[in-house]
Amino acid sequence: MDTTFFKLFADIPVKEIAPGYFSKLVHTANNTLNFIDVTAGSTVPHHQHVHEQLSFVLEGVFELTIDGNAQVLDKGMYAVIPSNVWHSGRAVTACKLIDVFSPVREDYQKL
Repeated sequence: MDTTFFKLFADIPVKEIAPGYFSKLVHTANNTLNFIDVTAGSTVPHHQHVHEQLSFVLEGVFELTIDGNAQVLDKGMYAVIPSNVWHSGRAVTACKLIDVFSPVREDYQKL
């Protein structure tokens, strides 16, 4: 297999990026993809970053607050978080999420 283009998802190490948030991170030249397993009840504090973020719920129920607007998301829903907008989140149940960031999350590259 030519590993220049083709990779195994199983080879990506799992990193706990916040308490209860277990991630597999993929970085391209322009994006970071974050495949996350979240433990029920885990939270992400109110924060902001320069990156535009797309958050997809694959399994479970996740409450996301963006710019003061809270929304409960479940399977099949996603949110668009613009650059520098304050947001926070809470796993109502155990969740599987995908976050896509643009530009690349350099802080996540260092994990």
